[in-house]
Parts: sequence; C-alpha cells; structure tokens
Amino acid sequence: MRRRPNYLAGAGSIVWLVVVGLPLYVMLAATLRTRQDYAKKGPVSFPSEFTLDNYTGAFDSGFGRYFLNTIIVTVCVVGVVLVLVPPLAYAIVRSRSRVTSQIFRLFLLGLAIPAQAVIVPMFYLISEAGLYDNLLGVILPTAAFCLPMSALILSGAMRDISPELFEAMTMDGASPRRMFFQLVVPLSRGGLSTIVVFSALQAWNGFLFPLVLTQSEETKLITLGLYNFQTAHGIDIPGLLGAVTLSMVPVLLVYLFARRALVQGLMGMGGK
Repeated sequence: MRRRPNYLAGAGSIVWLVVVGLPLYVMLAATLRTRQDYAKKGPVSFPSEFTLDNYTGAFDSGFGRYFLNTIIVTVCVVGVVLVLVPPLAYAIVRSRSRVTSQIFRLFLLGLAIPAQAVIVPMFYLISEAGLYDNLLGVILPTAAFCLPMSALILSGAMRDISPELFEAMTMDGASPRRMFFQLVVPLSRGGLSTIVVFSALQAWNGFLFPLVLTQSEETKLITLGLYNFQTAHGIDIPGLLGAVTLSMVPVLLVYLFARRALVQGLMGMGGK
C-alpha cells in the first residue's frame, strides 16, 4: 500500500531548517563582507564582494595569542579532569564504604555552588598563591568546577557495566588496577567522551574566571579578546563574527571526532 506524503512534516522540516540555517548564514556571510557593506545592506543580504580581511584582521588584533592561551587552558583543564575523575568515579561505583558514599554526596554539593558566589574568595586565594594574571590561576578553578558534574556523568556510565564482568575478572585474579584499565576504561568511553566535551566547552567558553583572574594581554583568552572589536565608534560586527567563527572551529572538531561516543554517553549507554 502506497503511503501518502506527510506534507505537514515536510513543512515543519523546512521551517526548522530556516530557523537553524538563517543565523548560521547571517554569521558566515557577515565574515565575508566589509564593514561598510554590512552597515549599508543589512545582515541578511548577500555579500556584494567577498573579503577575508575579517579573518586576517582578527589575527592582527592579537587573536592568535588569545587563541593559543585558550587552547592551553582547555587542554590543561581536560587533562586534569581525565586524571582525577575516572579513578574517583571507579572508587564511587566499586566501593561499598559509607564513607565513600558520604564523600561523593559532599563532592556533589559543588553542583549547587555557582562560580559567582565564590569569585571574591577565589580572587583572594589565587592572589595569595601568586597565580593572579597567570594561566594556571584560570586552569585550576575551571577544572575544579568541572569535577562534580564530570564525576556524576562518569559514575553513571560506569554503573552500566555488568557486574558479571567484574566477577569474571576477579575469578581470573585480576587486581583492581587491572580491572580499571582493561575493563572499566574501555567500556566507559562514552562517558569519557562526554566529560571531555563538557570540560572542554566549560574551559573554552569560560568568561568569569579569565575576567577576574587575569589582566594583561599576554594572558587574555578568546572570550575577553572579543572585546577588542568594540570601539568608541561602535562595534566591528563582521570582524567580531569572523573571530567568533574562528573560535568555533576547535569545538566543532572535538565534537566531530567524539560525536558517536558522546551521544552514547548522553543516552546512558556507557559506551557499550
């Protein structure tokens, strides 16, 4: 039996494509236009002439240094999370101690504490430690605020691993360390990908800690560097959107390489 076409679903798909595609078109088209052309014809019109000056101008304004600083912060934050969270989540899942359970509950209180509430004591702490205006002073608090959510996500992924697998490795005489590296880590790749993307986004898009804990141009990150496109005479929108487009590339690459495991982790499949 021939099915009738669903015109309503087709119309809804077109509307959704416009909703998603129009902002993307406006952003990309603006990066290929001059400031005068953008101001004269508006954001939706097609560029009358193409230019790459917005991308080259971004690097001329110091974007390359901000980009490198942000990469350093992001890689270090992800590294700290990957070193600390998997053993922590493994201990939470496998331990039967009430102390471990209470520590985990206390640890999760960090989810209820916004960064804005502790930024003043954080500023004094970082200053007293001699890390003010230092990338390390941004890395440590950013990683600290990523730990509770990352531990919650990864412990949930590890709980999906069948207890029979642990019992089988125990009968083979496997040590907890061997079970961790040969069983838990491979079967938790979905959760690991999820916390990598989560912590990378938190570090890459971070604004509050770089704003308060850094000052000089040498330690400025992308989120603060975008302010350079605002002048006393207005905002260079094509230049700003060019810098924003460049800043999106690393995040998109991370997602492209980790998308399958990321979706599995978000679905609670634990990478199995």
